[in-house]
Amino acid sequence: MPQTLSVAIGQYSDKGRKELNQDFHAAYVPAEPQLSAKGIVVALADGISSSSVSQVASQMSVKTFLDDYFSTSESWSVKKSGHRVLMATNSWLYSQTRRSQYRYDANKGYVCTFSALIIKSRTAHIFHAGDARIYRLRHNSIEQLTRDHRLQVSSEVSYLSRALGMDSQLELDYASFATEPGDTFLLLTDGAYEFAGDRAIIDSINKHADNLDQAAQAIGELAYANNSDDNITVQILRVDELPNADTEELYQELTQLPFTPPLEPRQHFDGYTIVRQLHASSRSHVYLAVDDDSGANVVIKTPSIDLRDDPAYLERFLMEEWIARRIDSPHVLKAYRATRTRHFVYIVTEYIEGQTLTQWMIDNPEPSLEQVRGIIEQIARGLRALHRLEMLHQDLRPANVMIDSSSTVKLIDFGATHVAGVQEMTSGASHLSILGTAQYTAPEYFLSEPATERSDAFSLAVITYQMLTGQLPYGTAVAKATTRAAQNRLKYQSARDHQPSIPLWVDEALRKALRPYPYRRYDDLSEFLYDLRHPNKALLGTQQPPLLARNPLVFWQSVSAILLVAVIVLASQL
Repeated sequence: MPQTLSVAIGQYSDKGRKELNQDFHAAYVPAEPQLSAKGIVVALADGISSSSVSQVASQMSVKTFLDDYFSTSESWSVKKSGHRVLMATNSWLYSQTRRSQYRYDANKGYVCTFSALIIKSRTAHIFHAGDARIYRLRHNSIEQLTRDHRLQVSSEVSYLSRALGMDSQLELDYASFATEPGDTFLLLTDGAYEFAGDRAIIDSINKHADNLDQAAQAIGELAYANNSDDNITVQILRVDELPNADTEELYQELTQLPFTPPLEPRQHFDGYTIVRQLHASSRSHVYLAVDDDSGANVVIKTPSIDLRDDPAYLERFLMEEWIARRIDSPHVLKAYRATRTRHFVYIVTEYIEGQTLTQWMIDNPEPSLEQVRGIIEQIARGLRALHRLEMLHQDLRPANVMIDSSSTVKLIDFGATHVAGVQEMTSGASHLSILGTAQYTAPEYFLSEPATERSDAFSLAVITYQMLTGQLPYGTAVAKATTRAAQNRLKYQSARDHQPSIPLWVDEALRKALRPYPYRRYDDLSEFLYDLRHPNKALLGTQQPPLLARNPLVFWQSVSAILLVAVIVLASQL
């Protein structure tokens, strides 16, 4: 039977010898689907004794983290989600201090340490700022996973160097670790770990293995008995069971249903009436259908029966609809929400009445520059909608771009799309090095290097070049360049060689967007789009064009003058 993530948690907190407990802690184990999508969270914050409002910061930081982390997009990675939430929390705390009577003394403001542990799938993620600690106990050996952010002035005097709310900018430690069943993680404030030794902590956990709340209390009481003079907070999380490494939730859902039988026009299928086949390949079949309940035209896509034993293919197939459901953009294909139970393996999307960009380019072999700009800018809006959710399309090509009857451009086909948040909970079987079409794929894929948003931007620039010239900037050379040295030898062929009417500054924008090395391209899509409409003097200055291109009149006047001088010299010799 497939396993799910299962943990045991114990917690204890006490004010100790202080008048007020400025620590705050919490843990949350969500139900599915959030358990798989976001994981389990344990967090604590420790206030600073010099501040009378630090306990407010501690409570707010922990509560906000648990609330906001689970509200972030499922497509975001744990790292991005955690960073976004904590940066926002830090800004709020810092602004509260700046608006208070403590604005000139941060040590009395809304400041606290913060440490969090997130277990998602088979990986532990840690966020940390301050001097609380996170430990891992494995095979009766304890290891500190965080470092103390304290500035040691002398053997007796030290200061907290990092904390939430201390500064407008937060420097946060992040790390991730593979976990094993039986791993036990501990989150301790300094009032606990400074007065309870490693051996005593291990013994307490082993003694109370069936009740981790009692184990946490035993550690806290031991620290108090050893004269701890601070608040004491102990959190323990033991990993009892992890998801199967080779079984994905999406794949499980998919294979529980039978494969779709061959479909024919006028056939009634699962509440739809098949109209006609739109496309067929060795990987899938696409049909136009009508929803019998609503009368809406929809597209039904079914997987290839020949690939039913390929888990990587099946995962990617189901992910297409998952992605389409999570993006709200007029320039991205929408999933169709049916109210009926599905009895077969297929996906349903909106029907776009129009044509692919491939067909549009055939019908418009010499488009104007403005037509190209209009289409490319709409494609870029669709890409931005993906990128905002930490998704990379990875197969951007004319065949995967639709233009509807109102000239609205939409991205389709997410079978190769990389989703950071899902990547963290998959086995890796579905993540091949190259999933896109070679002619439009960025060079870094052929070096097995990580893809970035610049990779999608490269594909967009290839499409731009092709629309303007009818050619590809490097032909088939990119796919053959599988080493850095080979890629360094790639030579960009000026778009003006194919279409002299293209402005020089547009050609230079394309040259930059199509550089083989990703970090020499544009940092952002908006920069490329801007340079397609506005001459970039910086680019023109780096690539001096020949005189013929810059000023044809002066060039031919110069040639005529040289020829005239030559004629005069020859005549004088005769």
